Amino acid sequence: MKAIIVKAAGGVDQLELTDLPVPEIAMGEVLVQVKAISINPVDVKTRAGKGQFNKLQANPPVILGWDISGIVTGSRSPRFKEGDAVFGMVNFPGHGKAYAEYVAAPADHLAHKPAGISHEEAAAATLAALTALQAFNSTQINPLDKVLIHAAAGGVGHYAIQLAKELGAYVIGTASAANRDFVLGLGADEHFDYKAAPFESHYHDLDLVLDSMGGDYIARSLKVLRPQGTIISLPSGLRETVGEQAAAEGKNGYFITVASSGKDMEQLAGLLERGRLKSHVSAVFPFEEMAKAHLQIESNSTRGKVVVQI
Repeated sequence: MKAIIVKAAGGVDQLELTDLPVPEIAMGEVLVQVKAISINPVDVKTRAGKGQFNKLQANPPVILGWDISGIVTGSRSPRFKEGDAVFGMVNFPGHGKAYAEYVAAPADHLAHKPAGISHEEAAAATLAALTALQAFNSTQINPLDKVLIHAAAGGVGHYAIQLAKELGAYVIGTASAANRDFVLGLGADEHFDYKAAPFESHYHDLDLVLDSMGGDYIARSLKVLRPQGTIISLPSGLRETVGEQAAAEGKNGYFITVASSGKDMEQLAGLLERGRLKSHVSAVFPFEEMAKAHLQIESNSTRGKVVVQI
């Protein structure tokens, strides 16, 4: 089968198209013929030697990727049979090995792909959508709560807007002026141009902030929260920092790491099927142009998601 490996930590020149044996599946797994792969910032970080690289390097060859949509061609699980269309985030955090024509995936990391959703749209709604869903599942959001979502036009952000609205929240999304209509079109009640003015000088007494930026965004976001309000931070390395900073101000701070979950994927599948959640795929690349997909993510200007087809 075709697969892309990482020869060594570094730039996109380290991505190598090669041929590997089709993986064998263990009990509880299914073999998925991959139709589409979603590319995330963690893919880029890992390729460069950060992120999950050390963990993957311990089990060579290093094959990036976790987000897939495809067709089951072999099953050792009662959950799926051959011919089923499935999607999910596989073995995260761990070695998903998604940059390949075939992936051995734990059945309990997958869900049935809704019939009306393309493989590209389904693959997109995996790691990024799960991150937003699990972030909101980790706290209590009440109807009309005021929720601020940073980087609202990005992968996680554009799903977070839709999921927060589904919960009845009043949603404010920060993004560039160029993404104003996109953010509002997703259902946000307000768009704030983070380049025009500091958001912390404009908002106060908010109930929740979803922060995907890190750095000084934590302290700045805490300023806009009401007493006992909550900030959920996504960037790695902030597990202790965000909690300590929040507690010092009488507020709540959490760090979450997304984890594979077929149960959560089923919830996303239901929302996609009912049209309550939609993927915005801004760019689709062929498998042989994986480097271009990585460079697009590295541009930090992607609206929604980047997907690769096989």
